[in-house]
Amino acid sequence: MLPSLPLDAGTLPKALVDQYWRDGFLFPIPALDGDTARAARAELEEIEAEWQAADLPQPLNTYKRVNAHIVIPMAARIARDPGILDVIEGVLGPNILIYSTEFFIKEPNTRHIVSMHQDLTYWGLGAIDGLVTAWIALSPATPASGCMDFVAGSHKNAILEHEDSFDPNNLLSRGQEVKVDVASSDKTSIEIHPGQMSLHHGLTIHGSGPNRSDDRRIACVVRYIRPDIAQQVGGTDYAMPARGSDTHGNFHHLEAPTSLFAPDALATFEEIRLAQAKVMMKGATAQAEMYT
Repeated sequence: MLPSLPLDAGTLPKALVDQYWRDGFLFPIPALDGDTARAARAELEEIEAEWQAADLPQPLNTYKRVNAHIVIPMAARIARDPGILDVIEGVLGPNILIYSTEFFIKEPNTRHIVSMHQDLTYWGLGAIDGLVTAWIALSPATPASGCMDFVAGSHKNAILEHEDSFDPNNLLSRGQEVKVDVASSDKTSIEIHPGQMSLHHGLTIHGSGPNRSDDRRIACVVRYIRPDIAQQVGGTDYAMPARGSDTHGNFHHLEAPTSLFAPDALATFEEIRLAQAKVMMKGATAQAEMYT
C-alpha cells in the first residue's frame, strides 16, 4: 500500500497542485479515515440488501451509478465532506458544485472492464479545465481488482475521437473507447486503498481491467465542477452546491437528501436522468439504457 501524499493542513501544497496540472491526475490522497470508509461500505451494502427488491421506479443499480447524491444521503455526505472539499479547492478554487456522484462497483472474479476513454467526451460541457473527478476507495483498488490506469499528460489533448462498442462487459454507458493506441508503458496503475482517493482531469485518458480478486472493488466517485462551466449541448443542467457561491446561474441547484429514495427526490432524479441521457446518448449508433 502506497502512503498517502502529504497535505498542508488538509490542503494540497503547491507542488502537488502543479503535479496534478502536469500529469492530469494525482494519487494517493487522504480522503476519509479508514473507519469512515469501511462504515460507508457497510452502509452501502446494507442499502443494497434492503432495497434490491424494492419497488423503485428504476433498478437499484441505476440509482447507484447515476447521481446517487440525489437519492442516497450517504453519497451526498461523502461528496460534501469538508476534508475532501479542502483538497478539491486546491484544484478548482473556492466555489465548488457537485456535478454527479456514483458508486462504481466491480464484483469479484468478473470480466467487467472500463475501456480507455476521456470523461468529458459525451457530457456536453466541452473540453474544460473546471471539472475534477475524485475517486474515493471504499475497498482496495489494486491491479488485481481492476484499479484505474491513467495516461500522464493526456489531459492536454482536446476531446479525442471515440467509438462505441456497447460491449456488455464494458461498464461505460456506451462502451466508449478513445480511438488512439495506448501502450502499456504509457499507463500508470492507480492503486489506492479504503479512505484514499485519486483525482483526475476530465480529459485524462483512463480505463481499468477486470476484477480478478475475491473482494468487491467499490468506489464513491464524485465529479466536482466550477460554477462558471455551462452545458453546451442540452438545456437545463443540474448541480448540488458544495462550497462557496454560484453567481453564474448555469446550473439548477439541488438539495441534499435527508432520507433514502424519498418520492420528491426520486422525481427529481428521473427528471435529471432523462435530461442527461439525451446529452450522453446523442449520436449513439445503438439504443442503450444508462446503467440499468
